[in-house]
Amino acid sequence: MNRLIDEKKIKQTDKFFDRIHDIQMEYLDYWKESTLWHWDFWLSLILVILPWVIWFIFRKRGSEGRLLLAGFVSLIIASWLDFIGVVFGLWHYSGKVVPTIPTFFPWDFSLIPVTMMLWLQFRPTANPLLKGMVYAAITSFIGEPLFEWIGLYTPERWSSFYSFPIYTFIYLIAYWFTRMKSFEKLC
Repeated sequence: MNRLIDEKKIKQTDKFFDRIHDIQMEYLDYWKESTLWHWDFWLSLILVILPWVIWFIFRKRGSEGRLLLAGFVSLIIASWLDFIGVVFGLWHYSGKVVPTIPTFFPWDFSLIPVTMMLWLQFRPTANPLLKGMVYAAITSFIGEPLFEWIGLYTPERWSSFYSFPIYTFIYLIAYWFTRMKSFEKLC
């Protein structure tokens, strides 16, 4: 097949892929031996399931669609930023439920979206910037240090102070999605 990208470039990227694959397989072996079925695995698994159970119980009936959209948007943004942070060596995780990307499943796919949805439905008429800053303060200055203390999160070249504006921004984006007026029935 004639490719648009030259073969030399493809062969070079193949070498990078092979190195990444080898390291991932090595990490999988380590994970099976040192994490799977250990206390940190179980804690992470609980942190994946329990927030969703709590949300299901305390969700605002009739607003589930808007809240889930906002939660999904926050999940996407948080996962993408988390991936970038790990790739650039700003932080890393241990005690993972799954030894793959996303980097820390409980944080990106459960804790962030669920706490975001619960926070959005609490006092919905309050100033969104103020609410976003309170959410960011709790997440940055309580959540991150707690996970660091437990040993699930290790910041390398990162400070909770850097996280604060990011969590505020994520909250404001999620808030905007809950206020969209374009929700109509499909039929």
